[in-house]
Amino acid sequence: MTSSKDIVLDHVSIRFGSYTAVDNAFLTIRGGEFFSFLGPSGCGKTTLLRCISGFVDPTEGRVMIGGRDMRNVGPNRRPTALIFQNLALFPLMSVADNIAFPLEVRGIGRKERRRRADELLDMIALPGTGDKKVHELSGGQRQRVAIARALAVEPDILLLDEPLSALDLKLRQHMRTELRTIQQRVGLTFIYITHDQGEALTMSDRVAVMNTGVIEQVDAPEAIYNRPRTAFVASFVGENNAIPGTVRGQDGGIATLDTPVGVLSGIAAGGRHYKAGDSCILFVRPERLVLGTASADGANRISGTLEKEEFEGNIRIAFVRVGEFVLKLSRVNDGLAAPLASGAPVTLDFQAADAAVLPVSSMAEVDA
Repeated sequence: MTSSKDIVLDHVSIRFGSYTAVDNAFLTIRGGEFFSFLGPSGCGKTTLLRCISGFVDPTEGRVMIGGRDMRNVGPNRRPTALIFQNLALFPLMSVADNIAFPLEVRGIGRKERRRRADELLDMIALPGTGDKKVHELSGGQRQRVAIARALAVEPDILLLDEPLSALDLKLRQHMRTELRTIQQRVGLTFIYITHDQGEALTMSDRVAVMNTGVIEQVDAPEAIYNRPRTAFVASFVGENNAIPGTVRGQDGGIATLDTPVGVLSGIAAGGRHYKAGDSCILFVRPERLVLGTASADGANRISGTLEKEEFEGNIRIAFVRVGEFVLKLSRVNDGLAAPLASGAPVTLDFQAADAAVLPVSSMAEVDA
């Protein structure tokens, strides 16, 4: 059952000539949810956002907002506000006038516009900055002003198209918390577009992972990371070791594969049942590998040679060669683990419950 504030993508396809940008998108975004579309450049996520906002019409299917079909409803008549990647603030206007500009367009008087702008500046923790010019603010402050301007018209849905991509790493990480705090404070639906996994996993109630116009999985962040349903999701979201193999058999929910690095077992993800001879890929994350322990019941064991180890501050990344494969192991820098010597023999263990066995399909590019 949908509520009066839900957004429903009802089998939406969007084509430009022979090119399909979005293919049969079907999902419901709940009112008040922080929902992210995650995927590499060109996967269709921004096109889908523009369809929700009314700047692009679906070729097939329909967009429903609050139970109402949005076909032939223009962007200015939808209960949405869109924040573009470049923010589109007016440099010659004061901060308050930037925020109040949508209200001016609607014919609201100057005194009321200023009152509302000051109220929104308090809400975004920038009180007293209304008379400043945009260039006097930091990147994060400008980001908040853009959000305040979008909120001035009191939309039900705020649409954000990669708004943090131009900020440096530390400011992006800070603004993740800021955005989530603002969303929870105002209680609006936020629909967020990003190719940054950290942003999507940190802020969202749910995430839709897209690949070449197709929504591959919609789930809570932890489920997306821990229980991927396709090879693309497993390879795109976070680091993963992908080991191809042929199914030897399946016992309950555990599939066993013959692989180039040995016989390995993992969960048949998504409740799938494989038969002997099926081609699959076993995915195991670097942090799920354990170094040099006695193999426990149900564990997998791989032997190899350490090629190198990289120190990243909070973690150490070991690169272990096993035949033609190089597997990654991550270790927390707890101050106790000694560095590993290049060329040393290494044993890697992992539990079957910590690996996902998925059908062979398209995978993310390394630099996606």
